[in-house]
Amino acid sequence: MAEPEKAVELDPEAPPLEPEAKPETEPKANPAPEPAAKSDPEAPATPPPPPTDIFLLTDLVLRVLVLASVVSSIAVTVTSHQTKAVPLPRFPSPVPVEAKFSDTPALVYFVAALSVAGLYSLISALASVCVILHPTFSTKFLPYFLIWDVVILGILASATGAAGAVAYVGLKGNSHVGWTKVCNVYDKFCQYLASSVSLGLFASVLLVFLIILSTLSLHKKIPK
Repeated sequence: MAEPEKAVELDPEAPPLEPEAKPETEPKANPAPEPAAKSDPEAPATPPPPPTDIFLLTDLVLRVLVLASVVSSIAVTVTSHQTKAVPLPRFPSPVPVEAKFSDTPALVYFVAALSVAGLYSLISALASVCVILHPTFSTKFLPYFLIWDVVILGILASATGAAGAVAYVGLKGNSHVGWTKVCNVYDKFCQYLASSVSLGLFASVLLVFLIILSTLSLHKKIPK
């Protein structure tokens, strides 16, 4: 037979048994959400504008100078009229005779050539400003500048030479063909004419520099 279980005797003076404490589990902190990656890539920084080409600035300055000299030459030539009393063979007393540029075909051609050169200088100066604002157009414009500069130089140089020849005959005369000088009488007219021819010659020299500048600019843009 099985023996009866003995009752466990508790010591009355012993402290009461405390229940075992369960280990506390610290609550896991939720990790901070990572910032969402930007879906759009950052736009690249705008590159700085390229520096202005010194050839383009010089081209613009020269074209403005050509325009100013041509317009001045036209104004001087058109206003170069003078009236003087000149003795004529069939008249007993001196007769007032006016000297003006329209009496000489060479001077008329000179004024017409100056007008064409002035109009071209104005258009080309505006085109040069456009090229400075948009340098990518320089390769397209430079060949046209070069061609038309040569054409206008030919017209202006020929007209300046013709006007200069007339002015020289008026100043010195030509004893071989019986052409007498007139500048001793029409001094103001001859002074105006000399000034206009000088301005036309100055404009022709500026066009030569423009042709050289356009040629150098084209040579600079040729890939090596």
